[in-house]
Amino acid sequence: MESPEWLKPALLGALAGGVIVAVGGFTWGGWMTESNANQLARGMANEGVIAALVPVCVERAGNDPERIAKLATIRQATTTISRRDAVLAAGWATIPGDAVNSRSLATACLAALDLPAA
Repeated sequence: MESPEWLKPALLGALAGGVIVAVGGFTWGGWMTESNANQLARGMANEGVIAALVPVCVERAGNDPERIAKLATIRQATTTISRRDAVLAAGWATIPGDAVNSRSLATACLAALDLPAA
């Protein structure tokens, strides 16, 4: 059986069109793979949790009986990383129900405390 003369160019055109649509969709159309979507969703969820827990961190800082000494230590730190580590050492950046301090929460809490640099 012979195929029509127009079949081969039509199939090649459909294939080329599909490739162009796929490249355009992933490049400019906002399409993404499932793994990239999951990674984006995890990042957004983490940001939301940290934003929700900043008031808890600030409240812990305000209720800590040793806050004056701990705030002095934080103010004396010279770099952002050492200030964040001082907040971690103070124990204010622990997510409730978790035994490990959160660096992201410590960074956000430090920004919320709005302490002047030494």
